[in-house]
Amino acid sequence: MIGKLNHVAIAVPDIIKASETYKNTLGAEISKPVEQPEHGVKVVFITLSNTKIELISPIGEDSPISKFLEKNKNGGIHHLCYEVQNLDLAIKKLSEKKFKIIGVGIPKLGAHGKPVIFLHPSGFNGTLIELQQE
Repeated sequence: MIGKLNHVAIAVPDIIKASETYKNTLGAEISKPVEQPEHGVKVVFITLSNTKIELISPIGEDSPISKFLEKNKNGGIHHLCYEVQNLDLAIKKLSEKKFKIIGVGIPKLGAHGKPVIFLHPSGFNGTLIELQQE
């Protein structure tokens, strides 16, 4: 069902400071920050030759990232994102197997402008999984 790893998301308390560290210390190519109000986050992508790193920080106190950062003050790995060929079929198969899809099970547009869903960590060894339509 899953294809390639699209990105690893790292929650950070200060997205500008974190971006500068990747750019100035590691020489990484970084995008401009983009707000995603529907997800309650601001994102910056770091482009690597084989995948991307997504830096995410909260927009507002009710952001799901805010709760993560309360527990992890310095930030940390938040989720892994895999591509799938058919997101609707993936949702159907996962629902049939009783995996928990976060939210109402209807895809939202992600940072790349493609439909995404999130799978509850309880079904994946404590790891939050994002599935993105190829």
